[in-house]
Amino acid sequence: MLKVVKLAARNLARYWRRTLLTSGLIILGIVAVLLFVAVSGSFKNLMVGQITDSMLGHLQVHRKGYVASIDNLPLNLNMKPGALAKVEQALQGMDDVVAWSPRLKFGAMFSNYTETTSIRLNGVLPESEARTMPMLAGRMVEGSIADGLVQRGKLLIPQLLAKGMQVKVGDTVVLVATNLDGSVNGKNFVVQGILEAATGPGGRDGYLHMDDARELLRMNSGEVSEIAVRLKNLDKLDAAKARLAKALSEVRNKQGQPALELHGWDQLSPFANIARMIDLLDIFIRVMLVGIVLISVMNVMMMAVYERIREIGMISAIGTAPHRILGLFVSEGLLLGLLGTLIGTVLSLALIAVLNQWPVHFAFGREQIVLAPSIATMDVLLIGGIVLLVAALASLQPAWKAARMDPITALRHV
Repeated sequence: MLKVVKLAARNLARYWRRTLLTSGLIILGIVAVLLFVAVSGSFKNLMVGQITDSMLGHLQVHRKGYVASIDNLPLNLNMKPGALAKVEQALQGMDDVVAWSPRLKFGAMFSNYTETTSIRLNGVLPESEARTMPMLAGRMVEGSIADGLVQRGKLLIPQLLAKGMQVKVGDTVVLVATNLDGSVNGKNFVVQGILEAATGPGGRDGYLHMDDARELLRMNSGEVSEIAVRLKNLDKLDAAKARLAKALSEVRNKQGQPALELHGWDQLSPFANIARMIDLLDIFIRVMLVGIVLISVMNVMMMAVYERIREIGMISAIGTAPHRILGLFVSEGLLLGLLGTLIGTVLSLALIAVLNQWPVHFAFGREQIVLAPSIATMDVLLIGGIVLLVAALASLQPAWKAARMDPITALRHV
């Protein structure tokens, strides 16, 4: 077998121009695929991380029907204290849950004593929110969390609101909210920090302490709007969601129906559709790579067989077995694929390293995205394996034709 491979390598070297051209096409395909996978994967992971680690969490638990009306932030669909206790008990029994944070969401009027506008607010428990949303503090462009994520009597407000209302850290503002009974209440707050806007639902919300939120809404009970959950591994979202859904199915309303519903981040954020499109493009470009390798290798092997008909007839006439001839041409195709894969992979990894050394910056809406591409070893091996497999398959038909040639007819070929 080693002799066959050596002979195949010698034949490729003999037609070096054609070998370089075919290898170049494969190299181009490899570089295009690996760079696309690295860059698109970086963008996807960056956006998913920002959405889940600073706003939504990996999972959210709500009272049934709340998500369908979430744009209105309905206070009548809040989760009651009994249901909250059962959810927390279920979460405590799950090893793959890192943290969770109850939230009270509502709308209010925000005033700087000169102008008034509306604001969406999240009443949170600072320690729980900080554990569940580790990137939330990183969105703070002004202010400090040295004494806690959000202190009593203070607010975190979105940057767009702060600029529009000309409010700075340390300013006193007023929040006016209407509770479930229609009673209106106002309360003074000090701006503790200003948050950078982020893409997705919740990216322009304000934050205040849970006790302040209940006081503003005149709530005596410990009800909440939702519970955000953070998992150890986002890749195991479906499994964790299924286990938690089974545990929560025992919580029933007065009609005996499930009282709670569970949603993954991908059901709450429109970016999930963009993530699916990225995955679809990833598959599409891999299919293109298969086409490039298939066409280029098959074309060059068919040319090799046509140009070497007399040579094939000669080695067949001196007793070379058909399977040896078959192996010779398949080996040439494999070597072409291997050469293109090795050079293309090295070039791709070098370009990825360059992009990490000098990151790409671009605007995504109002945000500046910084890409630091990376690619998993498994993706590199998978793409390399696809190229070698397709190269071997593309060589089979020309190799089979060469192996089945009649020696006498081949020697008479001009």
